[in-house]
Amino acid sequence: MPYGIPERAGDGPMAFLEPGSRVSTVHLQMVKEEKSLYGLGPLSGPWQAAELVRPLFYGSDREMVVVLSLDTRNRPAAAETVAVGGLDSVAVDVRNLFKHALLNNAKGIMVFHNHPSGDAEPSGEDRALTSRVRQAGEILGISLVDHIILGDGCCYSLREESRLEDTGGEGVGECRL
Repeated sequence: MPYGIPERAGDGPMAFLEPGSRVSTVHLQMVKEEKSLYGLGPLSGPWQAAELVRPLFYGSDREMVVVLSLDTRNRPAAAETVAVGGLDSVAVDVRNLFKHALLNNAKGIMVFHNHPSGDAEPSGEDRALTSRVRQAGEILGISLVDHIILGDGCCYSLREESRLEDTGGEGVGECRL
C-alpha cells in the first residue's frame, strides 16, 4: 500500500478516489506588473540594495517583508511584498517567500524588512528568520544573498555581520544611507 493508497487488482491509478470525485488541474502563470528595475546591474553592496527597495517601505507604519529575486548574475529580477505585520513583528511564511523566487527562476534572493521604530538592530526573531530562510534556500538551490533590516536613515546587513555563511564579511553589519 504505497503512500497509504490501497491497491486494487485491475483498477487504474485513480481507483482510490470515490466515484464522481474530481482532482483539480492547475496552471501557474506569472504576470509581471511593471518593470522599474530595467538595466540595473549586479548590486554592489547592502546600501545600494536598501536604496533600491526603500520606496516600497515609504509611509509604512507596520513591519513589512520584501523579497528581491536575483538572476544568475545577481541582478535584480523582481521584487514583491510577501508579508505585512504589526508595529513590532511580522509573521513570515517561508513558503510564500520562496514561491516568488521559484516563479521568477531566481538563483538567489535578498530579504528586506523594516523596523518602524527606526532602529535597524536585528532582534532574535530576525536572526531566526535569517536561519530558516537560509536553510530552506539550501534545499531549493536558491541562495540567501542577504537579509537587510531598514531603519530611519540606516540599514543592517546580516551578511555584513557574518550571520550568513561564506560571506567574507566582518564587522558590525551596519550600513549608513
